[in-house]
Amino acid sequence: MADAGPGYSRGSDQKSFALRAVPVYRFVQLNREHDGTGKLMDTSKLYADLISSIGEDLNRDGLHKTPERAARAFSFLTQGYQQSLDDIVNGAVFDSDNEEMVIVKDIELYSLCEHHMLPFVGRAHVAYLPQGKVLGLSKVARITDMYARRLQIQENLTKQIAETILQVTHAAGVGVVIEAQHFCMMMRGVQKQNSWTVTSMMLGEFRKSARTRQEFLQLIRS
Repeated sequence: MADAGPGYSRGSDQKSFALRAVPVYRFVQLNREHDGTGKLMDTSKLYADLISSIGEDLNRDGLHKTPERAARAFSFLTQGYQQSLDDIVNGAVFDSDNEEMVIVKDIELYSLCEHHMLPFVGRAHVAYLPQGKVLGLSKVARITDMYARRLQIQENLTKQIAETILQVTHAAGVGVVIEAQHFCMMMRGVQKQNSWTVTSMMLGEFRKSARTRQEFLQLIRS
């Protein structure tokens, strides 16, 4: 794990970031029950067994459809496994003579810790130095989501985003910083509510040049 370097600070508005819920309307995309694979039904059975194992009554009103709802939610939260980079990028790489830094910052991300399968939530800041090609801005966020919607650790997520942006753009350098709060540290175990984990990945000119790296870090905290 690497942090973002000296002088890096978060905005005060981030203290409540972990409490911001995923908009409910996005769950209309969870309709996988007709894919013919039977996976959703299998997952709902597992949730039913899990709920029963703690002594709850699956027949009571509040839990009657919970296994199916939980299976759909889990399918949504791990949809990154069903996505491909080619589909995500969809040809949105364009010729450009711009050689100055491009930054997409404050990309909200929601992921599941692969150790406890509890959420970690936060934001990503992604930058690259173009050399002849630029990537559609929304694709930076979509690439972030594709990897976040898998079982993850933050360290690997940071690296995967950086290496993929480099692969797609052939940039002179890529920098990624992720800051997140981990519910496995907040809801259980050490129960620290105000701790943040910051990871960074610097490739190419962002690793070689302290000046480029410092410009990136200054701009994402401005």
